[in-house]
Amino acid sequence: MSWLEGYVPKSEAEHADVARVALELLDHGDVWARSTPLHVTGSALVVHPPTQRVLLRWHERYGIWNHVGGHADDDERDPWVIALREAQEETGLRDLRPFPGPEPAIVFIEIVPVPAARGEANHEHADVNYLLATDSPDAIADEHEDAELRWLPLDVARTMVNFHVAALLDRAKDIL
Repeated sequence: MSWLEGYVPKSEAEHADVARVALELLDHGDVWARSTPLHVTGSALVVHPPTQRVLLRWHERYGIWNHVGGHADDDERDPWVIALREAQEETGLRDLRPFPGPEPAIVFIEIVPVPAARGEANHEHADVNYLLATDSPDAIADEHEDAELRWLPLDVARTMVNFHVAALLDRAKDIL
């Protein structure tokens, strides 16, 4: 649980979500398997600090613009590792680094409801979010044709996203 230690939630709702994740870790240990009703995901908002832009990815399943991230692979037990791997896979960027750095820092944790689909029941993601920076914004590559990537000013991006990503963008604005 070392990845969660020291993180200080910034709202009452986030405090409740972090407490719930900590309890799940103590009670069940395995919060990584997609088969559990609540599982941890690692996500990131990719930023280009010199231009103050953020990268959004079209999420076909949900029909929304989203940040990047996803589920743990079988051997992963650290949301930072998951977030970085997923960001590289989904953006094609290879120069991603923690922002503002030098070490990765959790920016936001939120439990997000996920509706049933593709053989999965309703479940929840305990989404652990980081900021990643790139020096090569033009090097992005769509993961597939249904996963368009767009660089946007933060305020424009905020008008295109759901409640969860909007909250993450608000945290990013304070850091950028």
